[in-house]
Amino acid sequence: MKIKIVFLILFGVASTVFAGNATAKTDNSGVNKIKNIFQLPLNQRFVKHIFRLRVPKNGKPLSELIIDAPATVAVSSDIDVLNDNGQKLNINVSVNDRRITVNFPETVTFATTKQLLISLNKVQQLRSGSDSIYNLSARVVGSDVEIYIGQAQFQTF
Repeated sequence: MKIKIVFLILFGVASTVFAGNATAKTDNSGVNKIKNIFQLPLNQRFVKHIFRLRVPKNGKPLSELIIDAPATVAVSSDIDVLNDNGQKLNINVSVNDRRITVNFPETVTFATTKQLLISLNKVQQLRSGSDSIYNLSARVVGSDVEIYIGQAQFQTF
C-alpha cells in the first residue's frame, strides 16, 4: 500500500515537472501545435577568438582599434591585447552593440611593438552556421578618420 502511494506521488511530481516543458494545442484543423515555453541556448557556446595584427613600420602611432563583430556572435568587453613580448598592454575597451573600440592610452608604434595579439576572451558563438568574420579598422594619433585594415575570419565547428 505504501509503495503504491509513493509511486503515485512520484508520478504526480514527474508529470508536473515535465508538463511545463511543452504544451500541445489543437487549432480548428485538428493539427497539434507544439509550443515551447523554455528556450535554452543549447546550440551556443563560449569561445576565445585570437588574432594577430602587424603594426606598420613607417606608419603613424596607433590610438584606437575598431572591431566590428558579426551578427553570428555576442561579444563582451573581456579583451586582452599583448605586444610581441607577450606583455599585456594598458587598454580601455568599450562595446556598443556589435562595435568594439579598443583605445590605447599609450600610443602603439612599430618602435614599441611590431605586432599586437588581440584576444576576445568571451565570445558567445553558435555551434553551427556561417564563419565569424570581424571587420577591423584603426585610428591614428591626430585623426578621427577610420582606416580600414582588413578582416579576421574564424570557422564555426
